[in-house]
Parts: sequence; structure tokens; C-alpha cells
Amino acid sequence: MGERCYRCLRPVANCFCKYIQEFDPGMKFVFLMHPKEAKHERTGTGRLAQISMTGAELLIGLEFAHNKRLQELLSDPQYFPVLLYPGENAWNGKKEGFAESVGNKKLLVIVLDATWFCSRKLIEHNPQLLLLPRVSFYGDYRSIFTFKREPRPEYISTIESCYYLIKELQPIGVANPAADPECLMTVFKKMIQFQLQAENERIEGKRPSTHNYDWKYNKKKDVSPL
Repeated sequence: MGERCYRCLRPVANCFCKYIQEFDPGMKFVFLMHPKEAKHERTGTGRLAQISMTGAELLIGLEFAHNKRLQELLSDPQYFPVLLYPGENAWNGKKEGFAESVGNKKLLVIVLDATWFCSRKLIEHNPQLLLLPRVSFYGDYRSIFTFKREPRPEYISTIESCYYLIKELQPIGVANPAADPECLMTVFKKMIQFQLQAENERIEGKRPSTHNYDWKYNKKKDVSPL
């Protein structure tokens, strides 16, 4: 497989760390990664988000009810834990009382880092997560992830979710108002450009196919800067 970067776990020749500028969002993100995502991830936006934000952690597993680290965080009185997941009663940056509920605590954001199918599996194996207060967006966003198709237009990648959540919570002081989360989108755009270029090279015969579904993609794509 060749030498890999110890930080982003990508091949050293295609390491994205040079595009990462770590920042403190004023919240703590914990990514729960499905084992299948960890084993077969082609893009890894959750991992890129994790290494971009101060204090963020990534835990790999399917069942987390007895995960020592997650339980330590959930029971830590300095945190106000929430699950980043849509729901009728989910908090967002425009809901009255959210900032007051968080108070002097730091928001602990649990993020399911997986495909939408595997995210449902994580919920099935961890129903206790649905007992947490939920947080979501008030904005209607669309992903710029042109390399990957999501089941529905409003589904966005893990790294985009973190970016928009931070942006929406900065005005109410739940996220660090002085933080600049644009670096999340910078590394994300670089990743998309790399994937599109690699796909074009595969179509041109300059790069070998590595997935059994590569035959579906036979039309070259525009790799202009996003």
C-alpha cells in the first residue's frame, strides 16, 4: 500500500495535511466512525475534520454503550452533550433558549461518521444516542461533494456538517466567535479536486481501477477550483 501519513492516514504522496490549519471551534467534536467506513473509506471527511479541530476525537466501533472513552465524555460535567442528527425537536442556532441551556458548559457534539446506511446501523446498535438532545441546522444546505452522490440533495458530508454547525452557532456564542472554520472547506475542496483528477486519470488509463464499481464512471469531470 506504500507509506502513509500518520496523521491523515492517506498515502504520503497524496497527503492533505499541508492544507490543514488547526483551529479551536470552541466546541468538542467526537466522531463515531462505523468500522466499514474506517476500513473502506475513500475520502474520509470525518478524519479530515477531526484533525482540523482542536480537541476533536474519533472513535471507531459499532456498539458504544460500553465504550469507556465515550462514556467518560458523556458523563463529564464540563460538557453539554448533543447528537448531531435531524429531528423535530432538535436545537439549532435560531431556537430560543439553546445558548441558555448550554450555559457555561462546552458543547460536546457527537457526530456519526458513516454512509447514511451505516449511520442507521450505528443508531440501531446505539439507541441510547437518541436519548441525547439533538442539534441540527436551520439553513438549507447542499453539498459541493460532486465526486460522491448522496441519497438526497440535503445530505451533506461530515466535514460540511461541522462547518455549517460552527457557522450557525457562532452568532449565539455556543461556538467560538473568533474561530475561522474556512480551513475545513479548504481541505475539503482540495480533496474533491484530487478525487476528480484521479478519476479522470483512471478514465484516461493513467491510473489503475481500484474499486469494482469504477466502470460506472466513464465520463471525465471538470476539476476547476471550487
